[in-house]
Amino acid sequence: MKIALAQLNYHIGNFEDNARKIIEAIQKAEQQQAELVVFSELAVTGYYPHDLLERKEFIEQAEQTIEKIASACTNIAALVGAPSINTDSDGKQLFNSAFFLKDGQVQAIRHKSLLPTYDIFDEYRHFEPNKQFELIELNGKKLAVTICEDLWDEQPTHNVFGKNKLYTCSPFEELSKLKPDLMINLSASPFSHNQANWRKNVLVNKAIHYQLPIVYVNQIGAQTEIVFDGGSCFLKADGSIPVELAYFQEDFQIIDTDNPKAHTQAQTDYIAKIHEALVLGIRDYFQKSGFKDAVLGLSGGIDSALVCALAVDALGKDHVRGILMPSKYSSDHSVADAVQLAENLGIQYDTVPIQNMVNEFEKQLAPLFENTPSGVAEENIQARTRGTLVMAVSNKFGHILLNTTNKSECAVGYGTLYGDMNGGLAVLGDVYKTDVYKLSHYINREQEIIPINSIQKPPSAELRPDQKDTDSLPDYDILDDILFNYIELNKSPQEIIEKGFEQETVKKIIKMVNRNEYKRFQAPPILRVSSKAFGFGRKMPLVAKYD
Repeated sequence: MKIALAQLNYHIGNFEDNARKIIEAIQKAEQQQAELVVFSELAVTGYYPHDLLERKEFIEQAEQTIEKIASACTNIAALVGAPSINTDSDGKQLFNSAFFLKDGQVQAIRHKSLLPTYDIFDEYRHFEPNKQFELIELNGKKLAVTICEDLWDEQPTHNVFGKNKLYTCSPFEELSKLKPDLMINLSASPFSHNQANWRKNVLVNKAIHYQLPIVYVNQIGAQTEIVFDGGSCFLKADGSIPVELAYFQEDFQIIDTDNPKAHTQAQTDYIAKIHEALVLGIRDYFQKSGFKDAVLGLSGGIDSALVCALAVDALGKDHVRGILMPSKYSSDHSVADAVQLAENLGIQYDTVPIQNMVNEFEKQLAPLFENTPSGVAEENIQARTRGTLVMAVSNKFGHILLNTTNKSECAVGYGTLYGDMNGGLAVLGDVYKTDVYKLSHYINREQEIIPINSIQKPPSAELRPDQKDTDSLPDYDILDDILFNYIELNKSPQEIIEKGFEQETVKKIIKMVNRNEYKRFQAPPILRVSSKAFGFGRKMPLVAKYD
């Protein structure tokens, strides 16, 4: 069978543009004599629509869009992801579905069984799980259609919440009993650098175990925090992958399931993948929000330098503006490094010294602060002055402010609310400091863009004389290892200590993580590149008592 894999970038709620892309791919597949074209999960609405699914007009538009797309399927069939209405009075009002379109109309609908309710996912909030399994026949072939997590159950059975009960099912197992010729999966599987090979291994294991070829179509693009990386593919029954589509970009390939021509992607390391994910995340956040220009503060440090370079990659140098805001604690080399970065990238930059403004704040607060030692309050006046200035530029010129806080800082509370934590998008909020260094070297792989001094100098907020991050934190390679074990791996403090970390350091760091949840609650949306990012994927109470 000749099948087209259509890996596209959708926009949540943009039914007109999503339909245009889907119909153009159908027409392209038809011209190349494909029998079937496959799209990704919830392609019509974009993934994930959240509580838009509760709006009647949203579902009506989805239904109208499916009818429009079906009318384009006169000489070809298509599988398209969209919500469908549950006509049974029992259960949720919607299914997460795959629509089989042929002869200008909807011929069949297949529903998702395993609804994820972990990390960033909450599909059972809106959808009823499928409990019936049937094949679809096309041109003499029997097709088993699954949706995303229906493939991810590695055990013979998988627990799924149904209405008022827990029941077990394995969609792949159930469908394999019906003797299909081919398994097709419509997916919306986000990128995660520390689980990059897991998804492919699951597909390979499934193909081998059930001796079934698999067509897997994922989407690409960013929907606020979540970045989808594509990597759609065709697997033969022996687990080999002769066809693999591009990562982090739209792609379209037609395969002959009986005789697929080799088309695979070159493998890259995780730092290169994080770079592509962040660039795509920035670009889509701006384009899908209707903005073109970014502004950010440039301190001469590595974090702001990296964000600036990523923004230029995503938006172009003419759409990125840097603001230098030196105080009396800013070293000459920090200012020089910021200027050098801006000139290397060719962006517009402006210098607005803040010391006179800080002095005036301190003068006005002097009666309130009388007889108290100088400390964090005075330091944060500097950060909040800078935050006010960059937000003023954002408001005046309609730029989106990019936040430059990295995951290590975000985890332990090294950020000032309403100061350096300001922003419309946190670019590095899911990137540990150790990976910030690796990404900076990656940016400089062909030429020096980020000044080498920004990479090599000891990290500092420069809010007091000779301040360094290591004054109150362990080295970042130790800090990040502790944080990864606690956040991504969900290890207890004792389990982390048993791995060889110093007990006092572990307890100190974890206490810092726990007591700064209120700051992260007020942070900008964070581009997710790991398996456990702050924000939607890690919901913690603000006033809980932690051990």
